[in-house]
Amino acid sequence: MRSLFNKLLAIVGSFALLALPPMPAQAQNATAVISPEQLAKIHAGNDKCLACHSQAGVEHPPLAGMDLKKLRTLIRDADAFYASDHQRLSCTKCHNEGYDDFPHAADAKDNTTTCSDCHSKSAAIVDKQFANSVHAKNLSDKFTCTTCHNPHLMRLAAKLGDPQKIVAQDNRVCLGCHDSDEQFAKFAPEKKSRPLIDDIHSWLPNTRLHWKHVRCVECHTPAVAAGEPISHEIFNKEKAEKNCVTCHSANSALKTRLYRHLVKEEEHRLGFANSIILASSYMPGVTRHPLLDALILIAFGATFFGLLAHGLGRIIAHYIRRRKNHG
Repeated sequence: MRSLFNKLLAIVGSFALLALPPMPAQAQNATAVISPEQLAKIHAGNDKCLACHSQAGVEHPPLAGMDLKKLRTLIRDADAFYASDHQRLSCTKCHNEGYDDFPHAADAKDNTTTCSDCHSKSAAIVDKQFANSVHAKNLSDKFTCTTCHNPHLMRLAAKLGDPQKIVAQDNRVCLGCHDSDEQFAKFAPEKKSRPLIDDIHSWLPNTRLHWKHVRCVECHTPAVAAGEPISHEIFNKEKAEKNCVTCHSANSALKTRLYRHLVKEEEHRLGFANSIILASSYMPGVTRHPLLDALILIAFGATFFGLLAHGLGRIIAHYIRRRKNHG
C-alpha cells in the first residue's frame, strides 16, 4: 500500500520535474579534490596503523610485546572509517606527537589533536549551546565532542541522505548510554539504577517505533529555522517537546530537522516537498493504516472516474441532441 502511495507521489512529481531547468552546477554536491596518488599514500600510511589496530592485529600481532588486552579496546574497522567523514585523512593527522615509535609515548593520547583544532569556528558556536545542555550541567567534566561523535564512524546527515540511516546513526549515540546499564554507569556511577527510558517516555505512543523513525534530538533540542543545524543544547524531560502536532502536521518541524536536506533537494527538483512528509511521517489526512489508505485511494479513483464518466456522458448527450436538431 505504501509503495503504491509513493508511486502516485512520484508520478505527480515527475510532471513538475519536466518543467524545471537542470540543477545549477553550484547546487550540486561537491567534494574536495584529491589525486589517486595522494589517496593511495594516505591509505598506505593508515594500513601501517591498522596492522595493529584491527581484529587481524589482535589475532596475529605484527610486533612482539604488545598489550593485547589494551589493544582489543582500540580496534578500528577500516571499512567503517573509510565510509566516515574523515575517510580522506591519515591517522597521523590527529594522532601525531608520540605515535611514531612503538610502544607509543606515555603522553601520546594527551597530545592528540582535538576537534576544535580543525573545527574552531563551529566549536565556538557548539560550546555556547552545549553549556546550556542537560549533559553540561550534570556531566561537564566527563563529556567531550568524541563522547557522542566518534571521529572514526560519524557522517554528516547531509552526506548520509537517507533519513533511516541518519536516525540509526544519531539514536545509536543517545540510546547507547540511555538504554544501556553498562554505559550509563560509566557516566553516572553515583546512581544506583538507570532511569528506564520506556517509563520516562510512557506518554509517547509506540515509543520504540518512534526511535526507529525519528531522532531523540527532534524533541530534545530547541526549534531551528530552515537551514540552521540542530542545536547541541540538549533538553531534559521537562523542557522536551511533547506536542505531537509539532511533527505530525503539514507544516511539520521535521522539514527543518530530519528531512531538511531532502526537503531542500526535493523543492529544488520538484518545487514542493510534501511527498517526504506524506511518505515518511504520519500526519492528519494520511492514516498510515493500509486498509484505510486503500479505501481512500479507491474513493479517490471512483470520484475521478465518476467525474470522467459524467463529462463523457454530457458530451455524448450534447452530440445526440445536435444530430436530432439537424435531422
